Amino acid sequence: MAKAAGVSTWLVYAAGIREHVDAARRRQAHPSAAPAPTPSGSHTTTSASLRTDLAIARDQIKTLRAERDNLRQRLRLHLGAEIEAPDRAHLTARVADLEALNRQLVAERDARMIEADNAKGRVAELDDELSAARESLRRVIKSQNRPQ
Repeated sequence: MAKAAGVSTWLVYAAGIREHVDAARRRQAHPSAAPAPTPSGSHTTTSASLRTDLAIARDQIKTLRAERDNLRQRLRLHLGAEIEAPDRAHLTARVADLEALNRQLVAERDARMIEADNAKGRVAELDDELSAARESLRRVIKSQNRPQ
C-alpha cells in the first residue's frame, strides 16, 4: 500500500496516520458505509481530508529530509575541520614560542634604542668638539696672519 501511494512504509505505520489508513480500508471494503469517525470522535474523515493530511505529511517529510541533509553537511564540514586543525597543545606551545620571541625582539629593540640615544649624544659631543677645534684653528690662523 505504501508503494502504491508513493510514501515510506514508516508513514503508513506512524501514529495518527495508521488510524486513517485503517478507516480508509474499511470504507473501501464496504462502499455503502459512512465515513468512520476519527479517534477523537468529534470529526469525520473523508477521502479528501485524508489526501490533504497525506500531502501535508509528504511536505513535512521533504522539509525534514532537507533539514537532515543540511545538518549532515554541516556536521561533515565541522568534523573535517576538527581533523585537519592542529591540536590545542601544539597551538599553545606555538603561542608560548611566539611570545618568547616577541619579548626577545622587544629587548633587542630597547637595547638598540639606548645605543642610538648614546650615539646621538656622542655625535652632539663630537660636533661641539669639532666646532671648538674649528674656532681654535681660526684663531691660530688669524694670529699667524697678523703682522707682528
